[in-house]
Amino acid sequence: MKRGALLPVLPSNPESTIRHSRTSKWRAAVLIAIHVAIAIHIAHWLVAGTTVTPVEPSEAMAFSKAGIINAGFLFFAGAILLTALFGRWFCGWACHLVALQDFSRWLLEKAGLRPRPLRSRLLRFVPYLAFAYMFLWPAAYRLWLGDSLGVQGSELTTGAFWETFPGWVVGILTLLVCSFATVYFLGAKGFCTYSCPYGAAFAVAEKVAPLRVRVNEDCEGSGHCTAVCTSNVRVHEEVAKYGMVIDSGCMKCGDCVSVCPNDALSFSFGKLPLFAQATAAGAPGPAAPGPDLAKRAYPLTLREEAVLGISFFSAFVVFRGLYGQLPFLMSLGLAGVLAFLTLLGVRLATRRDFAYRHRTLKRTGRLRPQGRWLAAGLALLAIFWLHSGWMKAEAVQGRRAVQKTARLQQQMLQIAAESAPPNAGERAAAAAAARHLGRLERWGLFPWLGLDSGRAWAAWIGGDLAGFRAASSRAIVRHDSAYEMLLLTARDAADRGDLAGLALAGERAVALEPRRIEAYAGAGILLARSGSPEALPAAASFFERGTAHFPSSSVLAYNRGIIHAMQEQPERAVERFRQVLTLEPGHREARENLAGMLAATGRLEEAVALYREAIAASPRDAGLHVLLAQTWLAMGRDEAARAELASALQIEPGHPQASALAAALASQQPTH
Repeated sequence: MKRGALLPVLPSNPESTIRHSRTSKWRAAVLIAIHVAIAIHIAHWLVAGTTVTPVEPSEAMAFSKAGIINAGFLFFAGAILLTALFGRWFCGWACHLVALQDFSRWLLEKAGLRPRPLRSRLLRFVPYLAFAYMFLWPAAYRLWLGDSLGVQGSELTTGAFWETFPGWVVGILTLLVCSFATVYFLGAKGFCTYSCPYGAAFAVAEKVAPLRVRVNEDCEGSGHCTAVCTSNVRVHEEVAKYGMVIDSGCMKCGDCVSVCPNDALSFSFGKLPLFAQATAAGAPGPAAPGPDLAKRAYPLTLREEAVLGISFFSAFVVFRGLYGQLPFLMSLGLAGVLAFLTLLGVRLATRRDFAYRHRTLKRTGRLRPQGRWLAAGLALLAIFWLHSGWMKAEAVQGRRAVQKTARLQQQMLQIAAESAPPNAGERAAAAAAARHLGRLERWGLFPWLGLDSGRAWAAWIGGDLAGFRAASSRAIVRHDSAYEMLLLTARDAADRGDLAGLALAGERAVALEPRRIEAYAGAGILLARSGSPEALPAAASFFERGTAHFPSSSVLAYNRGIIHAMQEQPERAVERFRQVLTLEPGHREARENLAGMLAATGRLEEAVALYREAIAASPRDAGLHVLLAQTWLAMGRDEAARAELASALQIEPGHPQASALAAALASQQPTH
């Protein structure tokens, strides 16, 4: 039989005539070992608390986004380089998702369901677009901002191992969608073919790999190779036309080589696929009547390809991040499945006669019982799809409205500082956010993770403090901007005079983010500002612990000095104020308070020197002249005091304290 001829018709159970692959068991053992290694990695993290960063290609995004080298980046880069030499061995022999897809196919075949591949030209571009979005777009954005694409650091170990992975429920659903669902509807390794962004990188590298499945003259065109290929490669056509497999979807599983009855296939190095040319023997001719090779490989019409493309894009936009839970890869797999189901629905609606998987669904324009069940299921799916789109739109509009209050949010997170009231635009944005996010709560099928903080901000700005407390509590429990919500909770407690609630919120914020200064400084200042003697030790504790993390913070050192002064510890206050001036020589308040502490402890000359420095920095401050005048009076230097009081009254005529002291001096009454 000439190469390029049509395949012979095999019996209905082709496995009875095709010998079993000798490599399948070895590959299964290797894939099981990969999962055992993954389990050991997770166990090590659970026991030790820290471990090697996830050995997962998606982790390479850290380099694209921030120039960070981690284990995932090193693994992905190494796998791509090896693929350029040996082909897509990683996909076939080491990918845990390929293992799940193979397991799904095996179970489906045991149940009598043989997956049939969807062959779409358009959807084959999805993995390349996904790769560009994950890895190229962040790097391009950094270049646009003027950042360097060089290495900025490394992170080879982590204590937050699970931070970039979804929870168990979403994780299991992701695996089910990307394995069973994609295999059943899109064919064996359907996720690899139409969704996997890492596969796109491997497919490009595969095109230059010299190690390939090649054929010799013993080939008789039995077609066994194509029948057992789980990567949806038309092996018999490729080797007939090119003398080797050039399809970048080939994952080097080895099944085709193992089952060839004449041992005509083998892995070997040779001519690169980029330079492969069709042989005359492989060209279709009289011995190979029938449709063109490309049409056999991609039988969908342009209209059907358009249906797949539009429905895939729509499904991905709607379901990606739906309810704050569906991750990127799951959304890609789900979009592929929904695109196929949409095509199925269009065929059911437009064809006079239609059958699917040997089941007649429509005959002579009338739906059969199974066709009616399918139509009902697709209608329910369409309703869910539309509802999800509505929910996604409300979430997007709610987020955008919250973002319009970003200026006010930044002010409010400085919890110990006064913030300006919201302007008309910010109040309108908060009201719009409350409307959109409220609809999510009323009409959503599940809680939308990640939007409770938005509802809390909208309620706070809108003056709905009860709504803020409810939403912020949910946000904290769900780790939705929990640190910021705790800062706002501390501010709310301070406004209500709830010192215990203020201290608790501050402690929780510090425990959550010990390397951020806002909670230490803000909670401490609010506690000290209350004036309650019972609150001072707690305030001092915040400042002291903050100083341990931020020893160069003049804010923390200054407020520690204030606490010492309030606790009548002048020497310790003097020490802290001197520390502030060392850290920040121009710190006016520290200089004034230090001068006051020195004057109170009898070190008047030092106090005078500091007041003069302060006046030199702020010559129009009448209060400083008054303080210096008081110090002169304490030293018995009345004339110097009169001069300072005159300066104060010249700057601010009628200054109460300056006027009283000047009058007392004029009448020679005691002044201290």
